[in-house]
Amino acid sequence: MANILYLVHRLPYPPNKGDKVRSYHLLKHLARRHRVFLGTFIDDPEDDAHLDTVRALCAELHVSRLHPRLARLRSLTALAFGEPLTLSYYRSAGLSKWVRQISKTYNIDAALIFSSAMTQYIDGFQRLPTLIDFVDVDSAKWTQYAPRHRWPLSWLYRREGRLLLDYERRMAARSTRSFFVTENEKELFCGQAPECRVRVEAMCNGVDANYFSPEASRPSPYRADEIPVVFTGAMDYLPNIDAVAWFKAEVLPGILQRWPSVRFYIVGRSPAAEVLALASETVVVTGTVPDVRPYLQHAATVVAPLRIARGIQNKILEAMAMARPVIASAECAAAVDAEKGTELLIAVDPAEYMAEMSRVLDAPGTAIAIGHAARQRVVERYSWEAHLATIDRYLPSPGELP
Repeated sequence: MANILYLVHRLPYPPNKGDKVRSYHLLKHLARRHRVFLGTFIDDPEDDAHLDTVRALCAELHVSRLHPRLARLRSLTALAFGEPLTLSYYRSAGLSKWVRQISKTYNIDAALIFSSAMTQYIDGFQRLPTLIDFVDVDSAKWTQYAPRHRWPLSWLYRREGRLLLDYERRMAARSTRSFFVTENEKELFCGQAPECRVRVEAMCNGVDANYFSPEASRPSPYRADEIPVVFTGAMDYLPNIDAVAWFKAEVLPGILQRWPSVRFYIVGRSPAAEVLALASETVVVTGTVPDVRPYLQHAATVVAPLRIARGIQNKILEAMAMARPVIASAECAAAVDAEKGTELLIAVDPAEYMAEMSRVLDAPGTAIAIGHAARQRVVERYSWEAHLATIDRYLPSPGELP
């Protein structure tokens, strides 16, 4: 049993958004085999209620408070020092002090860092074996944002993409191993950082197919006279905001002409003002729900029309596990190991969304068959334990410890 320092940019519980799903399952995986010293942030006061759940998995837990508005203002100081805003945003003197104390008090055998922002806390520990789970190429995300905004934001996002990539390359080059969520993300990074290729590999996401499983007794949250089309996700996240706004403006009008009973459900926590403004007679913005599974299980179809997409989307795997037909953008679908057209449907423009909607809304038998095939794919291909075992060969085994 090794002593593992685990640094995560957001409390890895509850697993109610993509990054927290992955970081939580990593924590559980580590805790089964090792003593975990977890340093993290809380950026949502509602997460306070879950501290005991996380603490039960750790040998020691340190939580720094992060207030998003203040952190955004603080991050602007990076402009004066030529560093990425991301690092200043997640900078905490308290967390830095805790990391140093833990390293002195305990014999830390290895560090696992979740997301590029947290690598700054082990930057001075040259001899510590370090694994970095970048998940996605964060620098590429900022670069993707730039063309969708006017100056000065376009300039700021390009600057962030460039400087963060430089930092990601430096940290990946000195790590024992770095991971990305898909082969495509790995290749994207290696194309920009060829010197890191020998130290980088893909470690795919998974899904808890026992939890995300349809149950006949689970009641529907929908009215009997409506056809629910569903999108799930954290609704303060720019790619999700862009996706639902585009879908309502470009796709939903045509759908309503063909199927007037359709209602578009946007299901997810912290809806931004732009999302709340989408609510209407035909669009429902739920905000936080106690359990997303009823909304998935009883959906006529689930859509993932993301135009800005990094890595694999947990929302797609969860909907597939719930045996629902999913219509996804090409950017999202490319990351999922599923048979396109029979296990996962793809649409790029409004006409293609209409065509795929027709397949599932006009032929219930086809929708059921696609949903069953999707769940079978998830069960066979997307086990968390199978994927996360990738990191075990880079961590000390009990027999290797002094």
